[in-house]
Order: sequence, then structure tokens, then C-alpha cells
Amino acid sequence: MPTSPQEIELLLPPEVAYNELARYRALLDAAGLMPGQADFVHLRRRSIDARGRQPLVRLRADIYRAAPPAELFGPWFRYPDVRQATRSVVIVGAGPAGLFAALRAIELGIKPIVLERGKDVRTRRRDLAALNKEHRVNPDSNYCFGEGGAGTYSDGKLYTRSTKRGDIQRILRILVQHGATPDILVDAHPHIGTNKLPYVVAALRDTILAAGGEVRFDTRVDDLLLTGPHLRGVVTSTGQELTADAVILATGHSARDVYELLHRRGVLIEAKPFALGVRVEHPQQLIDQAQYRRPNRGELPAASYALVHQTQWQQRQRGVFSFCMCPGGFIVPAATAPGEVVVNGMSPSRRDSRFANSGIVAAVELEDMDLRQHGALAGLRFQQEIEQRACRLAGSTQLAPAQLLGDFLKKKTSAQLLETSYQPGLVSVPMEEVLGAGLSERLRQGFQNFGRKIPGYATNLAQIVGVESRTSSPVRIPRDRETLQHPEVRGLFPCGEGAGYAGGIVSAAMDGERCAEAVLAAL
Repeated sequence: MPTSPQEIELLLPPEVAYNELARYRALLDAAGLMPGQADFVHLRRRSIDARGRQPLVRLRADIYRAAPPAELFGPWFRYPDVRQATRSVVIVGAGPAGLFAALRAIELGIKPIVLERGKDVRTRRRDLAALNKEHRVNPDSNYCFGEGGAGTYSDGKLYTRSTKRGDIQRILRILVQHGATPDILVDAHPHIGTNKLPYVVAALRDTILAAGGEVRFDTRVDDLLLTGPHLRGVVTSTGQELTADAVILATGHSARDVYELLHRRGVLIEAKPFALGVRVEHPQQLIDQAQYRRPNRGELPAASYALVHQTQWQQRQRGVFSFCMCPGGFIVPAATAPGEVVVNGMSPSRRDSRFANSGIVAAVELEDMDLRQHGALAGLRFQQEIEQRACRLAGSTQLAPAQLLGDFLKKKTSAQLLETSYQPGLVSVPMEEVLGAGLSERLRQGFQNFGRKIPGYATNLAQIVGVESRTSSPVRIPRDRETLQHPEVRGLFPCGEGAGYAGGIVSAAMDGERCAEAVLAAL
């Protein structure tokens, strides 16, 4: 029978902590055991402590002197066959919210029909190549739309503060079961990597299909089947009507046509605060040296940072903060329509690019928008205006406007730009012409503060690239706190980032599960 483990916590040099054999010996030594006296060592937590002169790695582990419990090894989740299920749910969007809603629906005996406007991950790559090399934007297949949503071609960061919304470990275990590295169960700031995420996403889809669910690509939702206050289903771009017991709307933060549709059909939506700014790109070595206070020769992960500062402009206080920091990563074009320039960041699993990039964004509150003219779509229009201006000023392609960071702080046009990871290319443009005076002043205050926190940060060793505008949805689709249904439309379950209830892969996945459970409760 399994016995209670001996719990060990210790600090180790990186060269020991990240070497499996050396780590094993150090943990046994801390437990006072010899090799052979432990049946199994289960690493529970790993985090970097860089507060001292030398960075150390903090480990927590359970050491079993007899057989460990079977649940440590999996498989953890099994899915019943729902081909003959009497209940069904249409799930609009195959991002993390939609995929995990589908998996949870299957567990609950409900057949999911997942509709994705974009393509499967393999076919989607061709449209991403065309976007990067030929500057062609496919409105239905890009870095935001397609199987897995915006998260598929991203860093795959899995850190979330939404601990009260669901079981984070459950989400991570499902990802591991579908091919993600087991390290995500251990690391304090887990990530999968853009090179591995497509395979995980495809495996999630295969599980849905094997259980009798449906996943339909190239299937955009263009209308709703409304009978009074009840939603019976949806109408696709081909004119097909799909009915179901409920609809989970998990379209992501960039499905502007969905917000337009809801607004046009009289479904209540609300403008909400969001954030907007730029991507800043540094040499990764600079960030490593600043954070670890020594060169990183590969014994440590590429260093990251999290920064925040409260700014003051025209008697309004607004936060400026880092967003989606990608160590060892790349800046990518995230536009969803021709005539706009949007940037985002991603990292491979090894985070071994020479560049570090992060969104640096300023909060945009309701009082900063023109609600009188645009109402619930005010934030959406605010985003569009800046994205389209960025495109015009950079030459009306996917070339992105950019400026050396030191020059931006001095309000000086950059004569030359630095080498970049952004594949379409950069054009020197004063960023204030793109963002306007208010946002630019807030970002300057933020960068000046960040330069005091990280040596070398706010200099011409870095450059800013615009615009980082898709941090979160500028629209909230309201829902009842208990039932998770729209307050005026029965059968409609707004879900995930696109509805304003999540802010990343894990929180969106947890919200998807909650919505599937809410559908069962409503039925």
C-alpha cells in the first residue's frame, strides 16, 4: 500500500536543479536517504529565486519509500461515447474555452458540436506563412482565428491568478494527457511553447472526435436562431441552420463580427475597459543579465519580467504594465483584417531566440472612449482606429511602425532601427503619431519607471513595435453570475476571453468547463 511521502523543500544551484540525476541525489541527501532507499521522487514545484547575489532554484518534492499512489501517473481522464446522446450543445470557437467546454460536455454526457471559423492547425500554417512573407491577411485564418485560437501560436503560458474559477491542476493534467510536457505540473510559471502547442491542440480535437463529438472547420457563425428570448441555435456562413439545446459562445477577443452581430440583433452587450500599447523588444542577454545579475550560459531558463506603474495624465490615473512577456521569443503579426497592423508575441518551448519581447500597455477605461457615438462598440472602434492608423503610417502592408525606445522617450524620430524578430519587417515611425498624445505620455512614464527597475531597459538597446491592441476583449457579453446564461437570451452561454470572463489559456479553459457544467444544470 502507498505510504505518506517525506516532504522536502530546498534551494539548489541551477546546474543541479535542472540536471535530473544531480537533482535526484540532492533531494535524497536532504531526506537523509541513500540511492535505493526511495521508491519514487515526485517533484511538486520548481521556481527560480533571483533575489540574492546568485540565482537559485527552489524545489518542493515528495519522496516515497514505498509505492506511490497510482493517480500520480495517469491516465487521469476518460471520455464516454456521446454519439447517441439526447442532448447537444453548439460551441462557437475552438480556442481553449471552446475545446475544454467540449471535453467537459462529453464527460457530462452532452454531445458537443464545435464550430471554428478558421482552419485546423496544420492547414492554418499556410495562412500564417502568407501573412508573414506576403503580407496577406486571411480574415478567417490568422494568428487569432483557427484551431486552438490565439493561444496556439503563442508562448503557451499557463500561469493564471484565477484560482477561484476552477481546478488549475485539472486543466494542466488534461494538457499533459494530450502531449504537453509534464514540467507544466511543476514549474511556477509553466508554458508549452508555440512549436508544441499545435500537437496538443490536435490531440484535444482527436479526443472530442473519438468520443462522438463534432469539430467543423471553415464554419463561421453569421446569424442566430432566435425565437423571442430563446436561442435555438445558429446559422453558419454557408446558410446551414444548426439547432441545439444550448449555445456556448467562445469566440475569443478578436471576433469583431460576432460583437457586431449581437449588437445588430439587439442582444445586450457592454463596453468594457481593456489595455493598449506596444511590444518592446530587447536582446535576451540584456534581460538575463539584469534579472540574474550574471550572464546566462544556458543553465537557467531565459529570464522574464513583470512590471507595473501607475501613471498620471490630465488628472486621470491609469496603470501601465507588461503583458504576455515572451522570453527568447518572436514578435508576430496578429491582424485579423486587411488594412490594420497588430502585433503579439510568442516563444518556442526552449525559449532560445536572441530576443525578449513583451507587451507594454496602458489601461483604457470607459471614460477614455466616446460612448455617446458608439455605445457598447466604443472600445472596438477605438482599437480599430489605432490599428488602421498604424497600417497607414507604416506603408499599408504588414510592416509595423517602430521606434527606438530611447528615441521614443526623447520624442525623437529614429534614424535607424535594430534587428528584429518581427518577420514582415519594421518602418521607423514616431509612435506618438500612431497612439496619440495621451497613450504615448502614459507609456513614457511607464518606461521611465521600468528603466529604474531594470538596468539598460529604457535605452536605445531596445525598440518598440506597434501596436499591441488585442490584450483583452473591449466588449463584455453579460451573463448571470449563477447560471452563466445571458440575462436576456435563454440558451446563450457567453464564455472565455471573447465574452470578457478570462485572460489566458488556463482561465479560458476553466471558464469553458464551467459553461459546460452550467449547460447541464440549465437542461
